[in-house]
Amino acid sequence: MGSERRERMRVLGARLRALRADVGLTGAALAQQAGVGQPTVSKVENGRMVPSPDVLDRLSGALGLDESTAGEVRALLAAVEAAVDSGSDGDVSAGLVVDEAVRGARLVRSFQCVVLPAMLQSAEYARQVFLTSPELDAEAVGRAVAARVERQGLLYEPGRESVFVLTEAVLRTWPGTPSLMLAQLDRLLAVESLDTVRLGIIPWRRPVPVLPRYGFTLCDRRSVVVEVFPGERVSTEEDDLARCEEMFSRFEGAAVFGGEVRDLLMRVMGEFRGLRDRHHSVGE
Repeated sequence: MGSERRERMRVLGARLRALRADVGLTGAALAQQAGVGQPTVSKVENGRMVPSPDVLDRLSGALGLDESTAGEVRALLAAVEAAVDSGSDGDVSAGLVVDEAVRGARLVRSFQCVVLPAMLQSAEYARQVFLTSPELDAEAVGRAVAARVERQGLLYEPGRESVFVLTEAVLRTWPGTPSLMLAQLDRLLAVESLDTVRLGIIPWRRPVPVLPRYGFTLCDRRSVVVEVFPGERVSTEEDDLARCEEMFSRFEGAAVFGGEVRDLLMRVMGEFRGLRDRHHSVGE
């Protein structure tokens, strides 16, 4: 990571830590009041993570900041985001901004047309995703995968709701090996059964209501992470939110859920078993 960006992250973190000390809160107490994970507070305060605007607003609200001070910390975040990033760090690069925005949300709605949502990726699938980033070395990839898998525990928390809508193409755009995808599809079957998750798939036999150009993740109704090459951007602009809300509603309406999703996943798994068996026979 570029030294300018790192220094601005440290400044933001130090300011938030001082404000927390001023009101006499521990990091754990602040995390609980803000509705975020305690590791998030620790990483932000130590300059190891860039908070999403939504997470920063939650922290500011829990700290009871007046408008002037809240504006100050928002300006510090804007300075971090504007800084040139000339390197990498496992906590803030290669798509982890999606994970951090999701951490602070109680309602998450994600549409994807090429790559599986971060919260649904198996460890090996995630590793393949991070390996495509030329800025990450093997150690950074390992840290990024571990962080992503750790964040997926949010799917199991009561009081959270996650809705994922995928095109069938996502299931058939696969990295690695057929065995990797069999394990990944098995994970989707397990996640689909959770009370806190709704998984929808738009089958290839149905036309899409809107030609998808990118994936996006709505975090509550306060921010959206738009995934555009080569990374992501978090927006709280009303126009962006309204546009993505309307698009998600249309994609969700075209998707199948429940038993139809399970049947589709089982069919695709059967095809990957065939690919795996053919690969094994060729290698013999």
